[in-house]
Amino acid sequence: QVQLVESGGGSVQTGGSLRLSCAASGDTTSTNRKAWFRQAPGKEREGVAYISPSGSSTLYATSVKGRFTISQDKAANVLFLQMNSLKPEDTATYYCAAGSGSFRSNDLLRPTIYNYWGQGTQVTVSS
Repeated sequence: QVQLVESGGGSVQTGGSLRLSCAASGDTTSTNRKAWFRQAPGKEREGVAYISPSGSSTLYATSVKGRFTISQDKAANVLFLQMNSLKPEDTATYYCAAGSGSFRSNDLLRPTIYNYWGQGTQVTVSS
């Protein structure tokens, strides 16, 4: 089992920045891919950013590309999401997720391929 705990959410104004963290514990060696998702009220959960096991490859949703950066501290088992130039439409609960296995790049931001999820952290962006 893997436990994921997010932190760093909060309320900011349009154009502001936040940095989310996700601390992993437990059998972390059983997972090799990590991602961030978000879910706004009444909407489906959507993939935001993915990072490869080595950290050398990342993937972003079109809506956040150029504004968000995913990174990781593998030694500390912490995943990060730096969010800049925030917009009201970024308001959502943000979740980190971890999983294993090999998937096509088109699948890497699909929530169904991830086995472990954090409890979420709320991000609210006001105009």
